[in-house]
Amino acid sequence: MYIDGKVLIGKNSNKELFILPNMANRHGLITGASGSGKTITLKVMAESFSSMGVPVFLSDIKGDLSGTCMPGESNEKIEERLNSIGIDNFDFKGFPVIFWDVFKRSGHPIRTSIQSVGATILSRMLGLNETQEAVLAVIFRIAKEEGYEIIDIKDLRTVLQYVSENSKEYSTKYGNVASQSIGSIQRSLIALEEQGGNDFFGEPAIDVKDFFNVNDKGLGNINILHCVELYKNPNLYACFLLWILTTLNNTLPEVGDMDKPKMVFFFDEAHLLFDDLPGYILTSVIQIVKLIRSKGVGLYFISQSPNDIPEQILAQLGNKIQHNLRAYTPAEQRAINAISDSFRANPEFDTKQAILSLGTGEALISFLNEKGEPNIVEKATILPPQSMMGEIDEPLRLMVISRSIFHGKYDSEIDRESAYEILTEEIEAKKAEEEAIKREKEEQKLLAQKQKEEDRARREEIREQREAERIRKQEEREAEKARKNSLQYKMGKAAGKVGNAALSTIGRKAATELLKSLFK
Repeated sequence: MYIDGKVLIGKNSNKELFILPNMANRHGLITGASGSGKTITLKVMAESFSSMGVPVFLSDIKGDLSGTCMPGESNEKIEERLNSIGIDNFDFKGFPVIFWDVFKRSGHPIRTSIQSVGATILSRMLGLNETQEAVLAVIFRIAKEEGYEIIDIKDLRTVLQYVSENSKEYSTKYGNVASQSIGSIQRSLIALEEQGGNDFFGEPAIDVKDFFNVNDKGLGNINILHCVELYKNPNLYACFLLWILTTLNNTLPEVGDMDKPKMVFFFDEAHLLFDDLPGYILTSVIQIVKLIRSKGVGLYFISQSPNDIPEQILAQLGNKIQHNLRAYTPAEQRAINAISDSFRANPEFDTKQAILSLGTGEALISFLNEKGEPNIVEKATILPPQSMMGEIDEPLRLMVISRSIFHGKYDSEIDRESAYEILTEEIEAKKAEEEAIKREKEEQKLLAQKQKEEDRARREEIREQREAERIRKQEEREAEKARKNSLQYKMGKAAGKVGNAALSTIGRKAATELLKSLFK
């Protein structure tokens, strides 16, 4: 509840335990075993911040936070809790809720471009190893330098194929771009598509500033991300929240100390964010947690044990709520000892025993005081939520979505020109050019073949002419020979012989006269 300018979270017989608005962006922690009351605490805090005019972002893993949009109803347990802590002025009410859903079924779509997510977070989404991540970073660099926008998965797949086909050219500048690594990335993209990656990557991209709205009554919007489906892939869920956190940090300006946060962000199942997180990403997250406070954002991590949170981040969480934990093994007992030692001891009870004996709805609470110092730990009962517990029905959800200020803003997907279209056009143009070159070569080949055939025909014609000339001369020779062998020729020859004989007997003159008489 928001009372007297402060956020009332719990109460015992002696004290009301408030989060001070100007300390709310010093971050916080909600921990406890399953069923210990963490979800109730989350709802109470989200409602209180909303009442203070502070927008909230939280994830709904089970689907049971949607009732926040409707007023709660009194029952025997709630009345008993209120009476036990002496709350009289408790009223039930609903809060302004904006439903979001990566898969577009139970809320407004949340999309972003692959290039906005970046190679680091995308590599974690895809489960890439160090070498493959380095190759993906090169792909992003090439796309940026050559003006290929990577908006969705088909864009990235096209750029991967393009770089693979031109790997020799790029390896000279960027180092080895192994086709095996590109193949592994391509296969990982198929898995991401099966997990719903096509729904998440695209446009219009979400404007994270839309999470910072208040309604016309001055209440902060409670942005609820429906995660029932998304949580089925814990890695994708964690990477999605990491992307939002990174985007907030990169987008928001420095504002310094404020009277109250600009926004409060809850990380449910926070251990998933840090499981197997590479050291360099953890370093980046630690830096964000340290710096984002000065941008007016409070971060609250929710998990079963404080040990789920890295020590460097745990040290930044000033407002702590610890629900019941169980300790059956020596390791669990050591963890309880460490947790109890992290609180400022209260001389009225043993912190370790209190952690083990807390009932449902009870918690150990230590918030920051006006000086930014942690208060002595108090054992208290968490207030009940003012809104409805449980899930609303589908018609009511659809009605809330249709009445949202964002109705229609993100509903229709846009597929503008990006890497896929540009590279496809370039590839088609290249293919057309190659086809033209191929056709030109074929035409040149045909022309050469035709010229060759014409030359062969001319040579054949010349050969035939020569052969005809040879035959003609042969025929002439044969004709001459035939003429010589003819009867007239023989007669002439015989006459010559006679003439010669006559010359020898009667003299040349007489022979001549004789010959003349013979041929008259």
